[in-house]
Amino acid sequence: MASQSGAEERRQSAPPPRPGPSYSTPPPIPVVRPLPRPVRNARTLWLFSFAAGLAVLLGSFVARDSNLQRLHGVVADMAAGNDAASVSTAAEIVFWGSIGALLLVTLLEAAVLAAVLGRRSWARWTLVPLLASHVLLLFLASAFLVPAGAAGSYVVMLWGAGLLLAFAGLVLLFLPSVGAWLKRETG
Repeated sequence: MASQSGAEERRQSAPPPRPGPSYSTPPPIPVVRPLPRPVRNARTLWLFSFAAGLAVLLGSFVARDSNLQRLHGVVADMAAGNDAASVSTAAEIVFWGSIGALLLVTLLEAAVLAAVLGRRSWARWTLVPLLASHVLLLFLASAFLVPAGAAGSYVVMLWGAGLLLAFAGLVLLFLPSVGAWLKRETG
C-alpha cells in the first residue's frame, strides 16, 4: 500500500501540460493609445477654462471681507427696512451660495469631461447644457461677485476668457474625427 500512495503523489506533483502557442490570446496589459489631437486640444482648452474660473473663485474667497462689505450695501438696498443681522446673513448666503454654485458646476463639467476622455459619447452632449447653465450662473453671480473698478473688469475678463475657452473646447469635441474616435472599439 505504501507504493500506491507514493505513485499517487508523483502523479499529482507533475505540472499540467503547457498549452500550445496561440495568436488569439489578448495581451495581459491593454495597449493605451494616445488621444487624437482634437481631443487633446479640447482637454487643454477646458483645463484652461477651469483654471480661469477657479482663479476668480479663489480671488473672491481671498477678498471675501471686502466682497461681503459691498454685498451688505447691495442687500440693504434690496431689502430696505431689515435689521443689520438679517442683512448680514443674507449677504453671506448670497456670497457663499454664488461661490458654491459656480464651484459645483465647474466640478460637474470636469467630471463630464473625464467621461468624454473615457470614450463616453453621451458625455459631450451633457457638456452642452452644463455650459449653458454655467453661463446663466455667471450672469446671476456677476451681481454679487464682481466688485466695482479695475478688480471687477479683471473678474469679467477671466470669466469671459474661461467661457470662450470652454466653448472652443466644446466645439472641438463635436468634430467628426472625435465622433469616429468615440465610436471605435477600445483595445
